[in-house]
Amino acid sequence: MSIKIKAGTLNDFFSSAKETAREIDQGKKLTRKNTVWVDSKDLMLLLKPERTNLVKYLRREKKVVFSKLMSAMGRSPVSLNNDLKILSKYDLVHVSKESNPGHGVNKVIESSLGDERIEFRVEI
Repeated sequence: MSIKIKAGTLNDFFSSAKETAREIDQGKKLTRKNTVWVDSKDLMLLLKPERTNLVKYLRREKKVVFSKLMSAMGRSPVSLNNDLKILSKYDLVHVSKESNPGHGVNKVIESSLGDERIEFRVEI
């Protein structure tokens, strides 16, 4: 199974949903669709080398504390937070906070993709 990331507008998303609804109405057997619709201006942001490297790293590590991720990627907190913000906007990563007994709270980052293949498609 793969995850398809498509550039498109809200109207494109609703067109896709209507097509799926038509198939349901016609009694067709549906196959699961793992499609994430991305605003076209964000698509190029997702493809930046730093972000793709981050996704690859998180797929290997599965779950990592922010400070370790920052060190492993050689990134500043601000740049890493910016990357995590855009990746979490499209549910490619999950950011949460976990208690670190006696030491406050850790920011924890996990890949939302598992071993799923990511496929980018752009329709113009």
